[in-house]
Amino acid sequence: MPLRDIGLALGVVVIWGLNFVAIKWGVDEVSPFMLTALRYLGCALPAVFFIRRPKVSWGLLIAYGMTVGVLQFSFLFTAIRMGMPAGLASLIMQMQVFFTMGLAVLFLGERPTRLQLGGAFIALIGLTTIGAEHLGGAVLVPLVMTLAGAFFWATSNIVTKRAGKVDMVGFVVWGALIPPLPMVALSLIFEGPQAIAALPFISLQALGSVLFIAYGSTLLGYAGWAVLLGRYPASLVAPFSLLVPVVGFAAAFVLLGEQMTVLEVVGSGLIFVGLLLNVFGPRLLARWRQLA
Repeated sequence: MPLRDIGLALGVVVIWGLNFVAIKWGVDEVSPFMLTALRYLGCALPAVFFIRRPKVSWGLLIAYGMTVGVLQFSFLFTAIRMGMPAGLASLIMQMQVFFTMGLAVLFLGERPTRLQLGGAFIALIGLTTIGAEHLGGAVLVPLVMTLAGAFFWATSNIVTKRAGKVDMVGFVVWGALIPPLPMVALSLIFEGPQAIAALPFISLQALGSVLFIAYGSTLLGYAGWAVLLGRYPASLVAPFSLLVPVVGFAAAFVLLGEQMTVLEVVGSGLIFVGLLLNVFGPRLLARWRQLA
C-alpha cells in the first residue's frame, strides 16, 4: 500500500476517533434523537441529488437505514448523553466485530475459526471486567446501551453483506434518507417539542459537532473507507479500524479530560487483545502452518 493510501486510511481513523468527542459535544446541547436526525439529514443532503441510487431494493435500504441510523446511533448518542465516556464508547463499539461474527454464523452460514472464538472470549472477559467496575453505578445503563449500539452496527453489517457488491458511497447516502423522519417523530414523542425549539440557540461548538458528525465522520469517513476497500483486500484495510479506539481515548483525554480507572484499563486491554486475535490470528496461523 503506497504512502498516499496509508495516509488516507490514517485520516479516516483520525476522523472516526474524533467523532466520539464530537458526539459528546453535540449531545451536550442537542437531544440524542434530534442529533441522529440531523446527522443523517446532513449526510443525505445535498449528496443524494448527485449520487446515483445503488442497484438494491428499497427494502434493503430501509433495513440499513433503520439498523445503522435509527437503532445504532439512537442507542450510542443516548448512552453518551447519559454519561458514557467518549473514549470508552469508541472501544466498546468495536464489539460489533464479535456481534457480526455471531450474526454471520446464524444468517450467513459462516464459521469462525478457533482463534476468532478465542478472541471473542478474551474480549468478553474484558467487557465483563469493565462492567464489574460499574456494577450498580450510573455508567452501567449507558454501557449496556453502547453494547446495543454495537449490536445494531453488526446487524447493519449483515444487511450490507446481503446487498452484495454495490457502490457503498451511494448505499450510505441513499440509506441516510431513512432515519431523519423516524428520528424526528421519536424526538417529538420522547424528547418533546423543545428538542426542535432549542436548535436555533445551540453554540458554534455544537453546530460544528453536528457538521463534523454528518459530513466528516459519515460522508468523508465512509467514502474514504469505500475507496480503500475498492483498491485493496478487506483483510489489508480492516486492521486500520483497530486504531479508532486509540484515537478515541487520546482525543477524549486531551479534549474532554476523561480519565480511566485501573479496571477500565485492564478490561480495555483485554478487548483490544481479543480484537487483534480476531483480525490477525487466522492470518498468522496460516503463515505458521506454511512455514511448519
